[in-house]
Order: sequence, then C-alpha cells, then structure tokens
Amino acid sequence: MQTFYLPNQDLLQDKIILVTGAGSGIGAMAAKTFAQYGATVILLGRTVHKLEVLYDQIEAAGYPQAAIYPMNLEGATAKDYADLALNIENEFGRLDGLLHNAAILGTLTPLPLYDMELWFKVMQVNLHAPYFLTRVCLPLLKKSSSASVVFTSDNVSKQAKAYWGAYSVSKAGVDNMMQIFAEELCENTAIRVNSFNPGKIKTAMRKQAYPGEDNSTLKSPEALAWAYLFLFGKDSQTYTGQYFTEYTLQEMITNP
Repeated sequence: MQTFYLPNQDLLQDKIILVTGAGSGIGAMAAKTFAQYGATVILLGRTVHKLEVLYDQIEAAGYPQAAIYPMNLEGATAKDYADLALNIENEFGRLDGLLHNAAILGTLTPLPLYDMELWFKVMQVNLHAPYFLTRVCLPLLKKSSSASVVFTSDNVSKQAKAYWGAYSVSKAGVDNMMQIFAEELCENTAIRVNSFNPGKIKTAMRKQAYPGEDNSTLKSPEALAWAYLFLFGKDSQTYTGQYFTEYTLQEMITNP
C-alpha cells in the first residue's frame, strides 16, 4: 500500500460491493482488496472458473465470504439485469459500492472499416452494460448510507486517437454518463459517482492493445489498490462527478 494513503483495516467493514470483470486483472485485484478491508464482494464475470479461483483465495485469506454471479454482459438482456438486482436485494438487502471494471478492446481499425458486429459488442459491454447495471442497482444503492459508483475510464476518452474506434467512443460515453448520473443523484441521495482512469497497468487488455510493448516496465494492478480503497471508502464521500487519474488522486490525498 502506498504510504500517502493508509486506511484502517476496517475501512470497508460490512460494505456490500459489486465488481464487474472480477475474474482477472484490475477487477480481481480490486475485489480481493475490498474483501481484505472488510467488504462482502459480489464477483461478476463471464468465466466461472476464474471467479471460483478468486472466491477460494478470498475464503482462504479469512476475509468475508464473497458471492459469485456469472454473467456475460455481451449478451445480457433487460431481464438478466433485473434478476441480478433482485438476487442482490434478496441476499444482501442493499449495495454500498459498484465498480464498473469489465470492458473489451475490440480492434484497432479505421472507422470506415470497423466491423459492425464487433462495434455493437464493444458498445454492449463497455457502455450499455454499465448503464443498465447502474440503473437496476440504484434502488439498492439508495439504501446505503454512503454509496460509491466508479466507472473505469481511459486516456482515449479525453483525447481521441486514430484507430481506437469503438473502444474510444465507448469510454467517452462512459465519462459523459458518469457526469449525468452524478448531477442527477447528488442532491437527493447519498450516492457519489466518479470515473477512474487506471493508466498504464499490466493487464491482458493492455497487452492486446500494445503487443510489442515491454510490459515488465508496467505497474501491476496491485499498485493501484490504494486508489480503489480511497474511492470506495469514507474519505471520498464529498467527491462526485469527477474524472480521476492515479496522479490527481495522489495530489488530492497529499494536499487536501
């Protein structure tokens, strides 16, 4: 853990947090970190085996028992989202946090040549799914005394780059949606909504986007554990509608 942010071990005690894309990479790291600090984590992903491995790791560490929810966001229907919300309500009664981490890259292709079916898949996972999931979970989040929703952003959401196509467009849409949700929820609820851009992190998606890159120079997902704890803990309660990077969060914490 970075020395500029050292929260108490009970920071997320009794919190219920849903993490999408929890099977690997940043999602798995965030879920395990939340559990380490006291949260009950709902692990959502499409690959059951990966979720089971993480579930076993959390259990072996003696953290609060997690829950597994297999779901393929690419093909999810309105009923699938409604069923998810109903299951969470029946099992836990509320939701204190929602991390939108799941995403797919698609392909790096000029816009006129982009495969239309792939475009739809990228938008379905990266943009439509976070919207539908946030929408159906709002009644659960409103039952929390302090709920945090975090969308995952990227550099290309702010500065478009040639060939990044559907991925870039979807991330720009996510940031815009985050700000709309934040403005609509800030006055009458205890829900805060922000975006976080994790930057250059050693993940499978990063390797797909930059296959020739020497990833030994990149940070591991664990290097950002502090950032996710800050965003879902009590110290970020006054922030909503913000786009954060690792460096803006560092500056905020060290120079409040």
